[in-house]
Amino acid sequence: MNENKIEFKNIFKVFGNRPIKGIQFIKDGGTKEELLEQQKQTLGINDISFSIKKNEFFVIMGLSGSGKSTLIRHLNGLIEATDGEVLFDGHDVTHLKGEDLLKFRRQKVSMVFQKFGLLPHKNIRENISLGLSIRGEDKNAQVDKSKKWIDIVGLNGYEDSYPRQLSGGMQQRVGIARALACETDVLIMDEPFSALDPLIRSEMQDVVLGLKDKMKKTVVFVTHDLDEAIKLADRMAILKDGELVQIGTPEEIINNPNCDYVSRFVESVKV
Repeated sequence: MNENKIEFKNIFKVFGNRPIKGIQFIKDGGTKEELLEQQKQTLGINDISFSIKKNEFFVIMGLSGSGKSTLIRHLNGLIEATDGEVLFDGHDVTHLKGEDLLKFRRQKVSMVFQKFGLLPHKNIRENISLGLSIRGEDKNAQVDKSKKWIDIVGLNGYEDSYPRQLSGGMQQRVGIARALACETDVLIMDEPFSALDPLIRSEMQDVVLGLKDKMKKTVVFVTHDLDEAIKLADRMAILKDGELVQIGTPEEIINNPNCDYVSRFVESVKV
């Protein structure tokens, strides 16, 4: 039985007017810098392959420009690979379009963004129910599911409040509850805490750690913070300049960095 929930297979992404030509240039040995200079095209992802297991908390980590956000946007169709495949439960979802893509997003993948994305004119209960409403679920089911996740993320008493009345950390709790209420197989969290101050960020990391067993889903978490990655990850991948540098458990990466780039990162890890 295949334990993999998600598989990235030889993913390339070139941003430009002639991406196929750009991919061939890279496959023939050209560099990212040469591609930009000669073709005025940008290499976002360079031949990345790895898999994520079912119910795994998987962290994709890298500095700004490493390709981490570009990569995870292939998973829900916000970006389409120039070459390669994205498999979800063994099915190719690389080039989903139209109704098939909408159905996939509504039923299989939910996302928590850095900027919260709450609707200011709706209260907390209505914000949490938003995905369920879009999906056309029964009103009673919307109420029940939103109440369940309001309880779990610690927002009891704030159901009728509006986003402007909540702190940044509480707003992000709403964003997490909204994504979880949809009960999709996969939860993508794209730098969800980077806009928060350090104390609230640490608090939200603890909230997510407390939710790991309750969520019972595959989580793909993106961050530029190695301490955060190590705190949360079952396994993690480190990206640099659109390439996969190292993958493993936090312990494996700390104890056995495979290059100078990773070594410089783990030197500053708080252990």
